[in-house]
Amino acid sequence: MMCLQFWRAVPTERRLAWGPVLFLAGLLMVSMTGKSNAENLAPVKIVAFGTSLTARGGWQPRLQTRLAACLQRPVSVENVAKSGETSTWALTQLDRVIAEQPDIVLIELYANDATLHRFVSLAQSRKNMGVILDRLHQRLPRARIILMAMNPFSGLRGLIRPFVDSYISAHQAEAQKRGLEFVDYRPGWERLSSDELAAAIPDGAHPRPESASKVIVPELVGHIAGRDCKD
Repeated sequence: MMCLQFWRAVPTERRLAWGPVLFLAGLLMVSMTGKSNAENLAPVKIVAFGTSLTARGGWQPRLQTRLAACLQRPVSVENVAKSGETSTWALTQLDRVIAEQPDIVLIELYANDATLHRFVSLAQSRKNMGVILDRLHQRLPRARIILMAMNPFSGLRGLIRPFVDSYISAHQAEAQKRGLEFVDYRPGWERLSSDELAAAIPDGAHPRPESASKVIVPELVGHIAGRDCKD
């Protein structure tokens, strides 16, 4: 109880900075309980919770492989994701996420909220995200909860999401208010030329799996395990 009270008293920016260090320390403590072979350790369980950017993402196998190599222990990545769905749908899926008892939850739920035809207002999207984060944190108090900003949209897919950056910012604000983590992959995509970006995201919304893996996985592995561990 004293440790929990101390952690709650730590400023948000320090919690975010210490996240990877404490996560690795926890894994080390588990590994010192008598199991000397990494293959005998329980896997680090990750649930990727989101939309088609997760369901069709294709970056999960690469994340699983590279993070396992970095941590020197098994890693499993499961999806709770559905194309075309919103944060309103996500509220009905929390029991599925919790049932996995993950060590890490990766969340991206803004992309379809931001479409003009799905009628999820910015205020409602932010409220939904707050409820999602609170419930996950209450039911999975030891899990790392990481919100993500994914790839840019273009063409028609971009036109129907004129305020997508505002939705990302609203979700980020809800995470930061609770001392939770946020990873932004957009700078990685911005380093590509226009031709490279068009080839990587041909439909204007869904990156090719190999392209998504190249941009997302190094950033995410570094965030989870520390910057010394790169893809």
